[in-house]
Amino acid sequence: MKKIFYLSGLLVLLIFSNCERLAIKEEPQPSNLETFDHLWNTVNEKYSFFIDKNIDWEAARREFRPKAQAARNSIELFNTLADMLFILEDGHVNLSAGIDLSRNWQWYLDYPSNFDFDIIERNYLVPSEDYQISGPLHNTIIDSVGYIYYESFSSSVSTSLLDYILFKFLEKRINSLEGPVEGLIIDIRNNGGGSISNAFTITNRFATERTKVADWYYKNGPAYDDFTEPEEKIIEFKGDEDLKFNKPIVVLMNRSSYSSANFFASMMSFLPNVTLMGDRTGGGGGLPINNELPNGWRYRFSSTRTIDANGKNIEFGVAPDIAVSLTDEDKAAGVDTILEAAISHIKNQ
Repeated sequence: MKKIFYLSGLLVLLIFSNCERLAIKEEPQPSNLETFDHLWNTVNEKYSFFIDKNIDWEAARREFRPKAQAARNSIELFNTLADMLFILEDGHVNLSAGIDLSRNWQWYLDYPSNFDFDIIERNYLVPSEDYQISGPLHNTIIDSVGYIYYESFSSSVSTSLLDYILFKFLEKRINSLEGPVEGLIIDIRNNGGGSISNAFTITNRFATERTKVADWYYKNGPAYDDFTEPEEKIIEFKGDEDLKFNKPIVVLMNRSSYSSANFFASMMSFLPNVTLMGDRTGGGGGLPINNELPNGWRYRFSSTRTIDANGKNIEFGVAPDIAVSLTDEDKAAGVDTILEAAISHIKNQ
């Protein structure tokens, strides 16, 4: 009798399970072409640098669409889409699928690094009695010159924090009879960017007067030249009036200074007491937007253009006023050629 009840219960369970499967329909997975067309069309309508880079996006569609259709699995499809995005030559363009992340790295990998933080830390920061890590800002005084290293614009800075560091460089040194620093070095080498608001916070702290630094244009239509009217970007002093810094400032940069670091270098170049030194920045002059493909993968790409107040498109990087490279001889000796050049430049003003 127990076996009969057991078999009857099992039969009911199987029938119920089958009915449940029939009632809940599985969502069909998007085809390769649906995924491809979504990506190509969105980028086609909203990417901001087709004209600036002379990119034939229609040719990309003809080349990669058949490959996407023929992809036998997600890895082959991912690689096809990544290869297509690679031709945009844009470090702000990514495809993320969990299994992999695509990015164009050539904006800095094809160039010398011109930076070694180990040299900075061992030979310039740690040996100094003035060395502090104030929030994200490594700071010290080197041969009567203030030095700030900022690793990432993703780390928040504030005007009050900058006021504190400048107080140490100026007022505290006066009170200790050492005299104020002769100038300031802001090192953004290997700073890959982050929040643009942090770039404005620092630039505003050193601004001398209200100054236009750029126009931003937002993509707003399907044609490659459909953009909004320019949005002016202005910098103006914000901080402790008693700690205004009118002494020489040198911004150190290299090819790995990208995105918000690129914006920062551009904006600082409009200050009369600022000199850019090192190598050209890596670029990244468009603000990126994020989207999702039908299969759940995420992607992003640039959707704005930034033209500086001199009419230059900063997508292609910001050139230094004084080009300096880190020599192999100095590197082997634990000396930062670019930093030493900046110190000499300030002391000779």
